[in-house]
Amino acid sequence: MKYVLKNKISISLILLVGLISFFSFNTNSDNSTHVIMETSSGKMVIKLYDETPIHRDNFLKLVKSEFYKGVTFHRVIKDFMAQAGDPNSRNPEFSGALGQNSEGETLPAEIVDGLFHKKGALAAARMGDQVNPEKRSSGSQFYIVQGKKYTRNQLTQMEMRINQQNENNLVGAFLRDPSHVNYMNRVRVCQQKGWMDSLNIVIDEVKQFVLADATPYSFSEQQISTYEKEGGTPFLDNGYTVFGEVVSGLEVIDAICAVPTESGDKPKDPVTILSVKIK
Repeated sequence: MKYVLKNKISISLILLVGLISFFSFNTNSDNSTHVIMETSSGKMVIKLYDETPIHRDNFLKLVKSEFYKGVTFHRVIKDFMAQAGDPNSRNPEFSGALGQNSEGETLPAEIVDGLFHKKGALAAARMGDQVNPEKRSSGSQFYIVQGKKYTRNQLTQMEMRINQQNENNLVGAFLRDPSHVNYMNRVRVCQQKGWMDSLNIVIDEVKQFVLADATPYSFSEQQISTYEKEGGTPFLDNGYTVFGEVVSGLEVIDAICAVPTESGDKPKDPVTILSVKIK
């Protein structure tokens, strides 16, 4: 009887361990879509975020059409990122500046709290704020973050710079609004006359309007911990849409970012996307 009981216990334990292993192995907590990107520098597995459905679906559309096959990483900066997605990069004879063209229309920004520029983050490239205040994303260009590690003190200083830039953007947008032409005229007169004290008074008046409902930006504890331990590019947070991350093959982005470059941060020897497939 004891022998049978022990066997039953053993069998039960085996079944229990098997069930735990099954659920542990098969549990993809968010059931996110993954793609495999094979490059001339190696292979990466990339998870696409469900929290950014417009960018996810657009990327998958391009993957299914094999748009990225043969596209190169046209801009690579060590300790920063590697950028790709310009269709002209497929043509080795193209002599113009890469990074100016994309496939399809621009996409509305999907900047989501909790999705940030840690090492391996996949984000959408875009035009600058002066010509693109809505932060709309390129239809096909993306970058993958390599970045570097930052201390808590460095991140605090960065928060201050981000908030100053956000403040400048809000003031600029206010002054460009046709309904605020009186303020813009006052600014121009002060600039023409060199009345700096009066100019500061006008800008302070504008700030009272634009900052009344604005919330200062600050890094979360998760961001701080990640940037301290893993690294990234925190100065890009809240400015670009992050829509995925490399979950396997981070060494590949290190290899890409280490290649020698020439003018315009273009790799001297092409780093090519051989294929991107849905996993």
